Amino acid sequence: MSNAIFLGIDLGTSGVRGSAIDLDGMETASFRIPLPTIQQPSDWQNAVFTIIGELVDQLEAEAIRAIAVDGTSGTVVLTDSSGQPCSPVMMYDDLSCSAEAERVAQFVPDDSPARGTGGTLAKAMSLLRSCPEAAHICHQADWITGLLCGRTDVSDENNCLKLGYDPVVRDWPAWFGQSHINPALLPRVYAPGHIIANIASTIAAELGLPQDCQVVAGTTDSIAAFLATGAREIGEAATSLGTTLVLKLITDKPIFNAELGVYSHRLGDTWLAGGASNSGGKVLLHYFDLEQIHAMTPLLDPETPTGLAYYPLIGAGERFPLNDPRLRPRLQPRPKDDVVFFQGMLEGMARIEAQGYEVLSQLGAASVRKVLTAGGGSANPGWRRIRELKLGVPVEIAEHSEASYGAALLARRAFV
Repeated sequence: MSNAIFLGIDLGTSGVRGSAIDLDGMETASFRIPLPTIQQPSDWQNAVFTIIGELVDQLEAEAIRAIAVDGTSGTVVLTDSSGQPCSPVMMYDDLSCSAEAERVAQFVPDDSPARGTGGTLAKAMSLLRSCPEAAHICHQADWITGLLCGRTDVSDENNCLKLGYDPVVRDWPAWFGQSHINPALLPRVYAPGHIIANIASTIAAELGLPQDCQVVAGTTDSIAAFLATGAREIGEAATSLGTTLVLKLITDKPIFNAELGVYSHRLGDTWLAGGASNSGGKVLLHYFDLEQIHAMTPLLDPETPTGLAYYPLIGAGERFPLNDPRLRPRLQPRPKDDVVFFQGMLEGMARIEAQGYEVLSQLGAASVRKVLTAGGGSANPGWRRIRELKLGVPVEIAEHSEASYGAALLARRAFV
């Protein structure tokens, strides 16, 4: 086991990335392939198989012990009994199932993540109308995982959350019967990191993997990215500073609040609660290009607040830490000095982040005691210091942020 290697595959929004890590968590190889805008399961398969092949060529193949796969949350396809797709793919950002979402709202509890057009449940109901002969409902990660181990009925607790799975009781809820979906279509749900089966012998031979390589239950892409940060203790959090501001916090009990878009994923004996603000990097890029941002960053003065009470948004509407579809951006007055304006926006986002963690605590989550940070904004030292002052806890750059690395950690979980 001393030279054991573990593979993680991330099916992201625009590409597939693979990571190989050793027992100590050191990434020993990686490879990435872009995906087309309109995707088919064959695109996922071709990309994943190519990436595994590339990784095998770079590694000692016989040392590969396990593989785990993550995928975009809410991407779904129906398959027949042999695992072959028999419906179109509905992607994570497809919000077309409004009629089905209205039906779901009639019987699904208010705090369930299965509600809404973005939920897998509404999408599955829509697909089943045109594909009644389907045998399985598969999330993106499910389909690849099943392909690797020769199973057509597997999923994980995180991907199944938006389909209606109850992670508290670890079963499908009684209300699911009102969906009129045949229970036989539902996958067998495993905890992320649980060993499902050995890799299928035909796949092992095709990809040059050892016959005893094990396929491990995966997760969603956002949860895998969180795991990659290294946060693991109650009270540790990760903020993704990307286009939007996404907060996730490890807590000792689940919290759900549909109004604020807050829900919890199960992670072993702990829970990962989170929410997402409409503020974030897209606001900065609306006013400044990257060259300007890089030039202004060394001029920030975090120890001297601007006093500007900004709430940075592009347009009207906020979802978390407050739910107000009419909330207008607050970016006035605008100082003549662009650096002061830039710092004022960063201070506003830091206040939103601090308020977000406070709201999670008020809902019953643990108090935040450390924040790991990832995304493009994490490289800005001035912003990080501004956030430390607002949050009152250490803010550290995550050593890893790639979801494929987090998936590889799941593959390793059963062996350490």
